[in-house]
Amino acid sequence: MIHPTALISKNSKLSSNVDVGPYCIIGDNVEIGENSKLHSHINITGNTKIGNNNEIFPFVSIGTPPQDLKYKGEKNSIIIGDNNKIREYVNINPGTAHGGTVTKIGNNNLIMVYCHIAHDCNIKNNIVIANNVQIAGHVTIEDRAIIGGSCAIHQFSRIGQLSMIGGMTGVDSDVIPFGLSMGNRNSLMGLNLIGLRRANFPNQDIKFLQNFYDIAFKTKNFRTNIDLIDESIKNNKNVKIIIDFLNSDKKRPIAFPENK
Repeated sequence: MIHPTALISKNSKLSSNVDVGPYCIIGDNVEIGENSKLHSHINITGNTKIGNNNEIFPFVSIGTPPQDLKYKGEKNSIIIGDNNKIREYVNINPGTAHGGTVTKIGNNNLIMVYCHIAHDCNIKNNIVIANNVQIAGHVTIEDRAIIGGSCAIHQFSRIGQLSMIGGMTGVDSDVIPFGLSMGNRNSLMGLNLIGLRRANFPNQDIKFLQNFYDIAFKTKNFRTNIDLIDESIKNNKNVKIIIDFLNSDKKRPIAFPENK
């Protein structure tokens, strides 16, 4: 159903069963998939493609130009997958030429009120981003991560899969997969054990991860420490995920336990 007060460009592409509420504005080059619902007072513009079964709440803005002084009007886009809930006052900007021109949001994510997702971010799947989280440009958040309320995430940061960031944390160092991180400037506090158990990780796999963590992060020379770890631990599939994360960008700072 399309409310009579909605303004929808004739150049947009909406599936026949998209529900568009009062006072929504849908611009040129916007595509919205099956069974998606826009509540009211929503602005979607630019080259924005939204998948199926998404629910978007009032006063969301998607597709306005990036907040980046280097942006010079180059063609850019936003791609949003399926089954996402985007709550009130969320703002999502498209990419820039310096980051591949695309901002991506995957599937099954919950993005709570007042969140900002800046240009060139890659937000993957099954992620919870709590209220008032501010995500700068070029940030990657991997599957099943949880970001606590009022966090600020520095540009180019990487947050690994099934990690958890405590509320009101300033994230300026990358967080390993399965890690728990918090603080004024984020430190590594251990593994996200509650998240691992909720995800039904076998106890044996959790023990492998804990053994790896205890050895790798016992001093700040974690790369040297990893070389000393027994191969039976390093060959565990979940431990490999952490090692691959650490090796994929050796220039980035890594969140580390305090007092080490």
